[in-house]
Amino acid sequence: MSAFKFERASSASSEADSSGSGEDHETEGADGDVTKLQAPKPKSEAKSPKYPQSPSKSFPKKKVRNPSTSTIDTINKSSRVYHTGLRVLYTAGRPPWYDTHGDLTEAFVIGVCGGSASGKTTVAKRIIEDLDVPWVSLLSMDSFYKVLGEKEHEAANKNNYNFDHPDAFDFELLNKTLKRLRSGKKVDVPVYNFVSHSRENVTKTIYGANVVIFEGIMSFVNKDLLELMDLKVFVDTDSDIRLARRMKRDITERGRELEGVLKQYNKYVKPAFEHYIAPTMTYADIIVPRGGDNKVAIDLIVRHVHSQLKKRGFSLRQSLANSGNNGQPPPSSLYVLESSPQVKGIHTFIRNKDTPRDEFIFYSKRLMRLLFEYAMNFLPHKKVRVETVQGVQYEGSRLDSKKIVGVSILRAGETMEQALCEVYKDITIGKILIQTNSITGEPELHYLRLPKDIKESHVMLMDATVATGAAAMMAIRVLLDHDVPEENIILLSMLMGDSGVHSIAYAFPKVKLVTTAVDKEVNDKFHIVPGIGNFGDRYFGTDYSSFKTEQVTAS
Repeated sequence: MSAFKFERASSASSEADSSGSGEDHETEGADGDVTKLQAPKPKSEAKSPKYPQSPSKSFPKKKVRNPSTSTIDTINKSSRVYHTGLRVLYTAGRPPWYDTHGDLTEAFVIGVCGGSASGKTTVAKRIIEDLDVPWVSLLSMDSFYKVLGEKEHEAANKNNYNFDHPDAFDFELLNKTLKRLRSGKKVDVPVYNFVSHSRENVTKTIYGANVVIFEGIMSFVNKDLLELMDLKVFVDTDSDIRLARRMKRDITERGRELEGVLKQYNKYVKPAFEHYIAPTMTYADIIVPRGGDNKVAIDLIVRHVHSQLKKRGFSLRQSLANSGNNGQPPPSSLYVLESSPQVKGIHTFIRNKDTPRDEFIFYSKRLMRLLFEYAMNFLPHKKVRVETVQGVQYEGSRLDSKKIVGVSILRAGETMEQALCEVYKDITIGKILIQTNSITGEPELHYLRLPKDIKESHVMLMDATVATGAAAMMAIRVLLDHDVPEENIILLSMLMGDSGVHSIAYAFPKVKLVTTAVDKEVNDKFHIVPGIGNFGDRYFGTDYSSFKTEQVTAS
């Protein structure tokens, strides 16, 4: 079990205000607005630093807002935490959830059922706390009540609407949501307002679950839902205790009157438990008496989940490093910028270990610009006719894409954003933070910020160098999980290793790989040979030797 001892961020819950999935999506009029960049305007040297600074060095130290009370927080004080504005980045990342073929492993789904106020959510949170692993999502059935019509609203306001009947739930949407979560996809969960008996205009985004805990009074009623569960837990609590809890909750949290609460309980809640909920106890793999106080039962559940997670783990990086071409020709999805004297000359500067940092940055930016100009050829274009100044028709072409999004793999990929902005005006930028676990050597996903409409876009995925392809494969998998078509992804890198090229092309054959050069060898330290060294360290002026105890960005 020690292999599963992680320091983790808060869980991703449909009830919480913030997700432990490490994801930050575009929202309108909030601090989560997506970053929209334009070609930078020149600034005086007095107002800007001479050289770019490493993102890890430039996080502003600001006071972090208090997390939602429903968010589970078990972070040790000794955990490594980075503060950036109002956001917190934890170093407990998500390990690979796919194999070398790019195929997904489904999340482990725990169904928790029980009567109203039986302690289902408490049991779910106890399981999350004791699991002590990152990337656990809590999905509540309460989010999936049906949208009420005018007559139903009037009945609900008079406590005459039965919220404890299977017909009150949107099982179609619930099935679709749980299926997508189980298969590793991003989902948008409704937010239900129990005071107004309606859905809010906003939704809760959940992504990246290795374990999904689904709880609700009717969790075991629907057969399609039962088939999605790997483990079924029934919380059995005395009816008097459930009534007392429900009274306290509905009066203090939902603004109900005592008379109305008792009327609703006797008319709807109690009969629903006897007719629909209690009979489903037969489907349970484990029955938990006394709810969250039953430490023995929760410990058994946690041990079982740990054993299942261990079976589903992947070790990718070494196998990717060894997956060279074996004499095979370059994949058809690889596009390499012509090695002209100019390109050769720039490579000479950036590969030379004695090149000063200012020259390294200057020539790197030149190469990035050439790379993006070349990559624009692989975006869809349409023919257009324009009239010239002389009044003559000219037949040309124009980009034929609804939207183009640039996504940088932090930190080295972030250095390429400016060059992309200079080539394509008003582009939207997303970010993915992937780091190498210093113990396992595997890439781990820590954070992502993507536009909500990214699935409708062509995506230019940026990383300065690609050695084994481990980080790039993880980033591509993230984009696919957000419904970006594989053929709409272009991976851009100044230098790629041969093994990384073939690994990515094998796993994702429709992704275009665009680079300025491919080196044949990746050594036992996963460095490209001859290569250009650690690009991020050379660009930002950081010394790798001083960060031996910290995680470094995955290649």
